[in-house]
Amino acid sequence: MENDYDGFAEAYAAESENSLINAYYTRPAILNLAGDVAGRRILDAGCGAGPLFESLRERGAIVTGFDASAKMLELARKRLGDDAALQVADIGAPLPFPDGAFDDVIAVLVLHYLEDWTAPLAEIRRVLKPGGRLIMAVNHPLLFKLVHPDSDYFKTAKWSDEYTFNGRKAVLTYWHRPLHAMTDAFTAAGFRTAVISEPHPAPGAHERFPEELAGKTAFLSFLFFVLEA
Repeated sequence: MENDYDGFAEAYAAESENSLINAYYTRPAILNLAGDVAGRRILDAGCGAGPLFESLRERGAIVTGFDASAKMLELARKRLGDDAALQVADIGAPLPFPDGAFDDVIAVLVLHYLEDWTAPLAEIRRVLKPGGRLIMAVNHPLLFKLVHPDSDYFKTAKWSDEYTFNGRKAVLTYWHRPLHAMTDAFTAAGFRTAVISEPHPAPGAHERFPEELAGKTAFLSFLFFVLEA
């Protein structure tokens, strides 16, 4: 099975807890884009082991989370408590939520696993209230070209990369799409692109990861969007 997070859930959760790419780049950037979330109903789509859910909840949001990996949700329950609104669901399938149920949907590093964004974006749009926001991050489209210099940037293409999470090897398979294909998909689903962000690492990152960040102000990894329904 592709991208079987059940198989390396604990290793991934442990690795991403304090890593540069997750703790000092992706999560702070998402929280920054979300701004003041107190009292907002937020759906954490692909919530994993729940670190972002926890941060949003601490900031006063009313958070619901889902993930396709039952093992990830088990870790999220341990972290968030039995009363946390968590369920198994797949972003590629109809979502188990009513129309207009959320002020924001946050989808971090989820959509780049899917070849077709049409149905997922339509479902996200459905569960958002009018004027609600989709805040998301996916692989930066230049990443594929950097890893595979001979590839065609303009084609939607499948690619894989090997990682080591907390000492455990794992292969993740993605779908590359050029930037215009992303923004076209957003528009077709009824979203207006409000923000496109290529963030810098969070404060403290340079002190904590001096070797990785030596001589760099920022790095190319993910592309972040705020879209309005």
